[in-house]
Amino acid sequence: MQLTRFTDLGLRAMMLLSAGESDGRRVTTGHIAVGAGASENHIAKAVSRLVGLGLVEARRGRVGGLTLTEAGRTASVGWLVRELEGDREVIDCHGASPCPLLAGCRLRHALARAREAFYAELDRYSVADLARSPALTLIQVAPPPAR
Repeated sequence: MQLTRFTDLGLRAMMLLSAGESDGRRVTTGHIAVGAGASENHIAKAVSRLVGLGLVEARRGRVGGLTLTEAGRTASVGWLVRELEGDREVIDCHGASPCPLLAGCRLRHALARAREAFYAELDRYSVADLARSPALTLIQVAPPPAR
């Protein structure tokens, strides 16, 4: 299963926020964009969704920044991926031109079970589990480029 770029950026943002907490540093979308190798605009969209899910708190102003909420620290990666990806099937059997094999096909069921196994494995990890790497802390330290 391949995740969308949006989900990838959401996961990276969560991991970098978690790593940044250990430093006690103020983390901004600019910091995350540098650390994730993405545009600040794309990171802002992902962060907006994470704020909407109650996983991240955003404060504006000179002393503002992003912080994880308690829910953000403890959320399972599987739950987070489900929320960011939506409840999409691995393949679209009912698309613009429906599959002619739909009535007797077992592939759709097998892929649904595989998707659930994928999520079940990710449910074993929290964002904090994935952020336990000294390399993430080093990436987080890099300030965003001057404008």
